[in-house]
Amino acid sequence: MPHCLVRIHHHDTPPYNPPRAYAAAAATMPHHTVAPGPPLPIADMPQLEHLNLSFLVALITLALNLVTAISEEQQFVFSGFSGRNLSLDGAATVTPDGVLELSNRTVHIKGHAFYPTPWKFRNSPNGTVQSFSINFVFGMVPVYSDMCTDGMTFLISPTKDLSGAQHSQYLGLLNKTTDGKASNHIFAVELDSSQNTEFQDIDDNHVGIDINSLTSVQSQSAGFYTSDVFNNLSLVSRKAMQVWVDYDGEATEIKVTIAPLKARKPLRPLLSVTHDLSTVLRDPSYVGFSASTGPINSLYCVLGWSLGINRPAPAIDISKLPKLPRIGPKPQSTVLEIVLPIATATFILLLGATAVLVARRRMRYAELHEDWEAEFGPHRFSYKDLFHATDGFKNRNLLGLGGFGKVYKGVLPVSKLQVAVKRVSHDSKQGIREFIAEIVSIGRLRHRNLVPLLGYCRRKGELLLVYEYMPNGSLDKHLYCEDDKPTLDWAHRFQIIKGVASGLFYLHERWQKVVIHRDIKASNVLLDNEMNARLGDFGLARLYDHGTDPQTTHVVGTMGYLAPELARTGKATPLTDVYAFGIFILEVTCGKRPIDNYAEDNSQILIDCVVENWHRGSLTSTLDKRLLGDCDADENEGFEQYTSLPSILSSSDMPSDISSGR
Repeated sequence: MPHCLVRIHHHDTPPYNPPRAYAAAAATMPHHTVAPGPPLPIADMPQLEHLNLSFLVALITLALNLVTAISEEQQFVFSGFSGRNLSLDGAATVTPDGVLELSNRTVHIKGHAFYPTPWKFRNSPNGTVQSFSINFVFGMVPVYSDMCTDGMTFLISPTKDLSGAQHSQYLGLLNKTTDGKASNHIFAVELDSSQNTEFQDIDDNHVGIDINSLTSVQSQSAGFYTSDVFNNLSLVSRKAMQVWVDYDGEATEIKVTIAPLKARKPLRPLLSVTHDLSTVLRDPSYVGFSASTGPINSLYCVLGWSLGINRPAPAIDISKLPKLPRIGPKPQSTVLEIVLPIATATFILLLGATAVLVARRRMRYAELHEDWEAEFGPHRFSYKDLFHATDGFKNRNLLGLGGFGKVYKGVLPVSKLQVAVKRVSHDSKQGIREFIAEIVSIGRLRHRNLVPLLGYCRRKGELLLVYEYMPNGSLDKHLYCEDDKPTLDWAHRFQIIKGVASGLFYLHERWQKVVIHRDIKASNVLLDNEMNARLGDFGLARLYDHGTDPQTTHVVGTMGYLAPELARTGKATPLTDVYAFGIFILEVTCGKRPIDNYAEDNSQILIDCVVENWHRGSLTSTLDKRLLGDCDADENEGFEQYTSLPSILSSSDMPSDISSGR
């Protein structure tokens, strides 16, 4: 009997179609020519029929094996990740319970997890990308309830090496240089819990489709449809959710759907956009996940994952999924809640002295709570945590002392996040509710040149504001060379001025409300670990809607930075901030304080001294003497703007916003 040979190509095999598969198998069989011979005897006919039947059975078995091999190759499903051979890097790890954690309990990190081998999304080298379907279960577990930064993505990439990607707003996917380049060949679905204006994010709780860039081609607030009713979802709810990513190769349509874990897949997707991925994806490509954290650590977890090419992704067995991890102490059981008060009461009766000590300790951590503060709960820190973070507000942790309070360095006990805690006296109850509401709103500001305000704590007669810690301290300590800090050269000063201008422009023009800072000065400009300027201390800031007039309030701020009209009208506007910013520029450029009581009579007031020298034509004499010979031609633009400041600040025709002075 002639031999039959069938070749199976693992990656070039087309999607399974039984009739075609059988035809392909038959076509690959070599043709044999049988030489004519004498007729077979009648007695040999049963034996011939038996041989033909055996050959047919062998052919069918071979075809079924071919179908099985193709089926196994074009799909996978993971209900948990225990024992799975994933490619991990950065902070990514698989826990003993089978949870894929893309981040850990630290800040400013990134993590990646990929299927170990690449996938062919085309059935031929010059073919189009075939239809595919992705299903995964994820969960975000923030340290503080409803407070999270940055997020995670599902991605398809030509490489597993994303070591050049940045953390924070870049989600461990791209960096400032590679963002937006067609050479990335990356398709991603982002689950973003932070609003970044540089990527045109719509809010801090959205899902987006990304093509070679973190500026999404389409995005929508997280949620799902039941019929025509939209139901909101919180990505940082500490609950598991399912995501489906479907691509129709013929229609070149991408659909993304999200729903709670136990809900059925909604018929209507959250996102739907037409884009030919054949122009984006390379073949073969890797599938996987990325995530990153910013100043607040969070856990980004994947519990299950499945993929299908030219078929629906296999269903994930929800009953076999591991549970999301917890951050912080475990909740007490009902039995413990009943037994513990009884045991405590008995203990107090027997040991009165101990009760007194416990009472004193509680008084140390006493806070002031009112019913209306319930809505601001996620943004409130406990005084106990802040007390321990600063070692009891010891003087060794004192960062600075100003007219409105002291600032201490601290490390939060659970997250290990470095913070700066400002203690402000606040005896009056009048307007406190509106003040707290504005503080919480300001805490939602996200800009690279603003110090993030993380939250607040309130005690009787005292308000504590919690900011992200800036390791290089305030600008005035560098500007006036305190603590033996090196003198800032002109290049650094010019970058600092531009950074503050960018942050102020965001406050006035780019956020959802107009934010008036009301206290712009060198001591309120902080420097991060890369010496970038960040405008901080929003304790005096006020908000109002775009297109409306600000209300008249009592005059606050720092002498020397106050606009002349502020004393007459009592109304803080973006224009008064712009005036203070102009004085700030003079302070940075001249290396002198706006008011110097120890200077000579004619130079006590910085603006008067500059204007006087400007009229004399000797404006350069007011420059910081330490900068002589340091101003390159490259920075002429900044120096020319400096020379125009005296005429602007001394006239009534000042620019109405920062962008006008650029």
